[in-house]
Amino acid sequence: MADFTRFLPLSTRPRGAEPGVSSDRRAALADLVDRAAELVGGPGAGRGVFAEAFIDDADLRKDYDVVATDASATALGALASVVRSGRRRNTRALASGARALLLLARDLDADPALDPVTAGTVALYLATSGPFDRRAVVKGHTVRATDADWSFGNGPTLEGTATGIAAFLTGASDDPPRPPVVTGRG
Repeated sequence: MADFTRFLPLSTRPRGAEPGVSSDRRAALADLVDRAAELVGGPGAGRGVFAEAFIDDADLRKDYDVVATDASATALGALASVVRSGRRRNTRALASGARALLLLARDLDADPALDPVTAGTVALYLATSGPFDRRAVVKGHTVRATDADWSFGNGPTLEGTATGIAAFLTGASDDPPRPPVVTGRG
C-alpha cells in the first residue's frame, strides 16, 4: 500500500468488524409502530380510525392483516413484533413509517417522540429522493438539527428540530427548516 494513503480521511480508522452498521431498518420501524400503539392506546374514543390510518400511511397493511382483526393498540403492538422479527426493511419503509407516525401525532395533537437518529435518517433519505418541492427547499443548503447531533449538505445553513425537519421533508408539515437566527451585537 502506498504511503500517501495514511493521509486519506478513511485510512486512519481502526480496522475490524462493525456489527452496529446495517441498512436494515426493522428495529427503528418497529419502534415507530410501538409509539403509534402508545398514541392510539391513549384516552379518547374512536382511536381505531387513527390506527387504521397509521397502518395504511405506513404501508404496513399486509403485515397487519396477518396479525390482527381489529385496529387497536394491542394489535399495533403485535404488528411491531412482526416487523421487528420479520423481513428486512429499507430506509424507504422507515420514511413511510415516520411519515405515518408524524401524521398520527398531528391528528391526535400529541408529541410523536421521534428518535433523532431516525429523524436524521429519514431526512437525509428524503432530501435526495422525496417529493421534488421538498427537495428543492433544502437543495444547496446544509440542513442542521438544532436538538440532535446531525447535519447534511453543503451551502448556507437551514436549521430546525430533528422532528421538524423530518416532518417537513415527509410532507407531514409545511414548516420548512429556516436560516439560523443571528442575534445582534450588544
